[in-house]
Amino acid sequence: MAHTTKYIFVTGGVTSSLGKGIIAASLAKLLQAQGYKITIQKLDPYINVDPGTLNPYEHGECYVTEDGAETDLDLGHYERFLNVPTSQANNVTTGRIYQSVIEKERRGEFLGKTVQVVPHITDEIKRRVQLLGNSGDYDIVITEIGGTVGDIESLPYIEAVRQLKWDLGENNAIVIHLTLVPYLAAAGELKTKPTQHSVKTLMESGVQADVLVCRTEYDLPHDLRRKLALFCNVREEAVIQSIDASTIYDVPNLMLEQGLDKVVLKKLALESSVPDITQWNHFLNRHKNPKTEVTIGLIGKYVELQDSYKSILESFIHAGAENEVKVTIESIHSEYLNEDNIKVMLSHLDGIVVAPGFGERGIEGKITAVKYVRENNIPFFGICLGMQMAVIEFARNVLNLKDANSTEMDMGTKNPVIDLMEEQKAITDKGGTMRLGAWACDLKMGSAVHDIYKAKSIKERHRHRYEFNSDYREQIEAAGMVATGLNPDTGLVEIVEIPSHPWFIGVQYHPEYSSTVANPHPLFVAFVKAALKCKNNKKGASVSQN
Repeated sequence: MAHTTKYIFVTGGVTSSLGKGIIAASLAKLLQAQGYKITIQKLDPYINVDPGTLNPYEHGECYVTEDGAETDLDLGHYERFLNVPTSQANNVTTGRIYQSVIEKERRGEFLGKTVQVVPHITDEIKRRVQLLGNSGDYDIVITEIGGTVGDIESLPYIEAVRQLKWDLGENNAIVIHLTLVPYLAAAGELKTKPTQHSVKTLMESGVQADVLVCRTEYDLPHDLRRKLALFCNVREEAVIQSIDASTIYDVPNLMLEQGLDKVVLKKLALESSVPDITQWNHFLNRHKNPKTEVTIGLIGKYVELQDSYKSILESFIHAGAENEVKVTIESIHSEYLNEDNIKVMLSHLDGIVVAPGFGERGIEGKITAVKYVRENNIPFFGICLGMQMAVIEFARNVLNLKDANSTEMDMGTKNPVIDLMEEQKAITDKGGTMRLGAWACDLKMGSAVHDIYKAKSIKERHRHRYEFNSDYREQIEAAGMVATGLNPDTGLVEIVEIPSHPWFIGVQYHPEYSSTVANPHPLFVAFVKAALKCKNNKKGASVSQN
């Protein structure tokens, strides 16, 4: 008998930001823990081809897959929960769908037909949805549809789901509808009407929800579940409560208690067993019961929106649990850092991360921060732009090249220690043209990174246009900043460190993209350990002074 892939569609209603991605990832975790091969994809209704050109304030961080796709941040959740890499096929946007259909029309593939939303756009959506399933690699594909039911942008996706449910037949495709059951303080009760309206809107598009997942601040009483089942045309056992949790990592256990996995498997005519989430709960136990605490400064220019640095924040949760340390992140806006306030802002910290970013805003604040931690032996971790800032600071203040800069910030600098990559110089289109995806890096024997990774060669994900200018490498290394990671094919500098400093490492790549619950990233684990050592040393010094 041929392998049949089953499909689960996750839609949202009432309001956005209810956590479709976390519900999808949590369900996937429970199904994976029962032996099923799972993947999750995200359909995004915006017309951008991908989020690569979006400002982080618009859509949070841009997450990069191993194959170089610039994708939605929800793919980060999928990877962190499942510990399985995603790819270009896991994120589809309206822009990509229309681009593909228009290219086919230009090639004459529609044989002169009038190209329409139905069937041409919906057929392309269906094709993209089934790409992963048709690979034969997965038992179940979970597809999260961005936005909210009723949005104009989402209509073609909902129509494609309606058609797919029909095409695939009974027990092969189900719809989970995530909705809100708000609590009205004045009335002192939970209200089901928004959910009823949302399900009705979905049904008007021809799609019946099979499972309701209800976000709520309070427990849903039995009579309320019954009412929802009756009015929304679902079984009572398929009304699932999703109560607010202290951490997203609690959600798989909450969904297990609610029986979401059992209901889903029953509807898909698949066997269910008790999921083995022992390792997950071991991580959760360490995360919730730390033995000590460190405070890390996250220096960036998008700190007002925490989703801008989502993968970095989650990586610190993984690394903190590994060290049994609570990592408190103090977000610091680089635009407001200067020589006058730097000591007040940073002296109490146990370590600082200088975050990635683009453009010149807030750059001098980052450079000032690097100088302070370098001179005061505070553990430093520079990621992408953060690594470049470390090189500029070192060139200015140790090599005394006072105008040292990146050509991204100053095209006319006489000392471009960071410069545009050669293959980027003729590019005018910004989308998808950076150095993207996983690239190899050889580590220098005896270096800190060699000791941390316990490997001679690694592969890490990139997203950048500018690089360490190798013309300055000899000069910089002679002064004490060493290139300890190089790309084997191009010789590009991937990692710099200062061996005389307690912990000073800058990396051109994005280690945060590959940190998961099951495999916390070694650089983050080592950095948290260094921050704890720094804290203990400061404590010891103050005790001896007293």
